[in-house]
Amino acid sequence: MRARLVPAGARPAARGLNRMQHAKLIIANKLSDNQDCMNLMPRRATRETGVNRAWSEEHELLRRSLRDYVRDRVTPRVLAWEAAGEVPRSLFTDLADLGVLGLRLSPQYGGGGQDFWFTVVLLEELMRCGSIGVPVSVMAHAEFATLLIDRYGSPELRETYVRGAAQGRLIGALGVSEPDAGSDVAALRTRAVRDGDEYVINGSKLYISNGTIADYITLAVRTGGAGARGLSVIVVPADARGLRRQRLRKLGTHASDTAELFFDDCRVPAANLLGAENEGFGMIMSGFEGERLVLSVMACSHSRLMFEQARDWGHQRHAFGHPLLAFQVWQHRLADVLTRIEAAEALTLRGIELYLQGRAAQSEISMAKLFATETARFAASECAQLHGGLGYMEDCLMARLHRDALAMTIGAGSSEIMRELIARTNNLVAQ
Repeated sequence: MRARLVPAGARPAARGLNRMQHAKLIIANKLSDNQDCMNLMPRRATRETGVNRAWSEEHELLRRSLRDYVRDRVTPRVLAWEAAGEVPRSLFTDLADLGVLGLRLSPQYGGGGQDFWFTVVLLEELMRCGSIGVPVSVMAHAEFATLLIDRYGSPELRETYVRGAAQGRLIGALGVSEPDAGSDVAALRTRAVRDGDEYVINGSKLYISNGTIADYITLAVRTGGAGARGLSVIVVPADARGLRRQRLRKLGTHASDTAELFFDDCRVPAANLLGAENEGFGMIMSGFEGERLVLSVMACSHSRLMFEQARDWGHQRHAFGHPLLAFQVWQHRLADVLTRIEAAEALTLRGIELYLQGRAAQSEISMAKLFATETARFAASECAQLHGGLGYMEDCLMARLHRDALAMTIGAGSSEIMRELIARTNNLVAQ
């Protein structure tokens, strides 16, 4: 289904519509159930674009069940979760009961063993709730923290953590970023020293999603010398002695808790090491492509939601005796937003296709992440501007969407790093 600048049969709202009455409608976020404008697939799957066409009825069944769940159980609670600064544990158990919490985890440990398109569906439907913090918490748990354990952990670790994660009994976090090492993973300093059958960890991590609610942290540490070859990954139980956690206050994504972690002679069983010592850099980097595609999908869905909010408001809000969208300036500004969204979706779909084929796609995925997340920032600014003063009110959904959009150009590799990767992989760096 093609998104339309003016929906078929749409009529402007009555001129007497009270602005704050409409604000309440926006806050309620009552998206039409038959609008599939936010879906990357299958709306695009039938086009002659070379996009992977392995879309099945199973994906649509998942979409329908998730849409009902998000509408009935998530969206009405988002404001409470935003105020609390975290999602409840019941969100994870609910998603586990629906069979979607461990979509890409191994079936022998309770996962679904599904492809990335199922994750796309999950993301698109969770994004309908109007809070990026909700899918961020779910992805940080299931995709970022637990997939590494599933891929590289021992059978014992997988039995404990992968199965627990798929069932929603355990919540995971990925601990990589540090005060002096964000995008520069090879520079991280948190050190783990072998002491008998344990590792002793000292250091700190910063900006860790799920940091205060997690039951385990998939932690990047330095076990060897300087640089990438001295890194390892180890699973740290949240109740380990010597681990302290502190919640951070953020500008947006309030429903996802973010923390700073402190390790002071924190002792962890040596058996919790993933793979071999000093082989962690490759593990961490192998997860980045999936993380960046997750951010790309989220950004596309977020931009679509903001566009829909702005388009609806543009038809209903009157100025100088006419709807806002009677004025060419707003028609053209939203046309620019929609054009960028379409381009971002095309780049994202191309990245997913290459990712599923197992092909080298650092450049394409970096382009998708860069353009999709910067499109979200652009859409946020344009759509908030169309809302005028209402878009600056804390009780308006558009204000939250605007704030949340800012985070996506930072996480999983900043826009600056994406440009650097694109330049390096396309012979744009002179020697």
